[in-house]
This record gives sequence, C-alpha cells and structure tokens, in this order.
Amino acid sequence: MKNIGELYQTADWKAEKHVPVIECPDRVTADEMFDVKVSLGKEVAHPNTTEHHIRWIQLFYHPDGEKFAYQVGNFEFTAHGEAAAGANEGPVYTNHSVTATMKVKKSGVLHATALCNIHGLWESSKELTVG
Repeated sequence: MKNIGELYQTADWKAEKHVPVIECPDRVTADEMFDVKVSLGKEVAHPNTTEHHIRWIQLFYHPDGEKFAYQVGNFEFTAHGEAAAGANEGPVYTNHSVTATMKVKKSGVLHATALCNIHGLWESSKELTVG
C-alpha cells in the first residue's frame, strides 16, 4: 500500500503546468504580515474547463526545528464552466490562484499542494527566512 506522500508529483513549474508556484519575499520580518500568492500555470497555462481543472490548493508552513507543519489555508475552486446547458456553458469560472496574508515567528518552509481533477496531486515548496 502506498503512503499518500508517494502520490504527490513534483517538477519545475517553468515546464509543468500542474506545479503550484509560491510567490512571496525570500526574507520577512518576524510578526509582520506579508502576502503569499500560490498559482498554477504561470509559465505553461493550465486549462480551466469543466473537463480539466484545478479543484483546490492548500498552503502549509513548517517552521524550522519543529515536527509538524501548520495549515495556512485550504482554497477550493468550485466553478469550472459547468451548467445545466452542458459542459463549459456556464456563466462563471474560478481561477486557480490565491493570496494568503500571514505572519511567522521563525524561518521555515512553505509547502503548496494542488489537485488536478485529471492529473492528480502536485506539490512544491519554498524556503522562508525570518531576519
């Protein structure tokens, strides 16, 4: 039996449309708010159709020296152009991009995960320095 961690895929986001891209400062000040943007398809566009879309993005923070990561947010995308009239006939589409505003007390690693309804689970990470 596989562990769920073995199901996550990763790659270079510049060449793979499913990898979450984490954008934020490399260095922040302790206890000061900053924005973290997580998106998909920054270099290679990801489709956003009824048939092929991103269902959710999750963001976690793992402080250096601690055993556990903390969930920053869980962001669901629920409108993909579906409608009673048929696939891609709906009046609304959500975009697979979110911004979370947060603060931290010490350095660590941001982890972003995403689920594509066709291509499964994807992850990426970014180191964050407090100084």
